[in-house]
Parts: sequence; C-alpha cells; structure tokens
Amino acid sequence: MSSQSGKYLKFGGATAVILLMLGYLAYTGVQESKSYYVTIKELHTMGDGAYTKRLRVAGNVQPGSIKRTGTKVEFVLVENDQLLPVVYSGTEAPPDTFKDNSQALADGSFGRDGVFRAKQLQAKCASKYAPQQPGTGASPAEPSKSMTQVQTGAGGMTN
Repeated sequence: MSSQSGKYLKFGGATAVILLMLGYLAYTGVQESKSYYVTIKELHTMGDGAYTKRLRVAGNVQPGSIKRTGTKVEFVLVENDQLLPVVYSGTEAPPDTFKDNSQALADGSFGRDGVFRAKQLQAKCASKYAPQQPGTGASPAEPSKSMTQVQTGAGGMTN
C-alpha cells in the first residue's frame, strides 16, 4: 500500500509543478502583451517610467519625415505642438495607408535618446469612412470609391 501512495504523491507533485509552470507562463505572457496608450505630451512627462513600459502612441505623420530602408522606417509623429521621432523595425513593411499626414499608431518602447522604437505600426485613412459627397455621380449600382480614389481634406493628398 505504501508504494501505491508513493505513486499518488509523485503524480500529485508532477501535476502541481506543471500547473505552476502554466500559471507562470500565462502571467508572463499577459505582462509582455500589456501596453499603455499615452499621448505624445504624456510620454514626455512620464519620466523614468516611460523607459520601462510597453507603450502605444498615436499621432499624425509629419509631412516629409518618412525615410524608408527596406522594412525599417523612420518618421516623426505630430500631436498638437508635440513631436516624437519614431523608428519602426518590424518584420513586415508598413501598411499602404502609411503616408504623410496619415494617422498612425506606434506600439513599442521609448528610448532614453528620445526616439520611440516601434515593433508594430498601424495607419489609417480617415477619409475611407467619410460619407459620400453629394454630386459625385455614383449610383447605387456603382461600387463606392476605393481608398486610393478618395481625397482627404489635409493638404489635398490622396490616400
């Protein structure tokens, strides 16, 4: 009977170790995927806390600031009068909607050198969701304009 209880003890110990490891992996996975959304102004006032957290920062891409080298992209985000230099070094190229004056969301970390290093980059074209202007001549049978055909109000650029 003692050999039977020894088997149960070993099985229970192994089960406890596996459960603890799974709990640890789940906890660290949540911690790694957690990110804080901040404005550029908030980022500049966070102090040392900005260097240790995963952050998400949004703004408009400053015209003329985009410099591409393969999948690496350097640009500047603008929000009100605040500027933030960003370096994106992801495995995928930036989306097609990533252009001057587009809204962009950078997900990554802030360096002590004042540069935000993005691991993920999202860009959107707000004009895609704008209502159709009267007098465009599109009938219900015609497909709506594609994103590349819609003109934004910002600087007359097409997206």
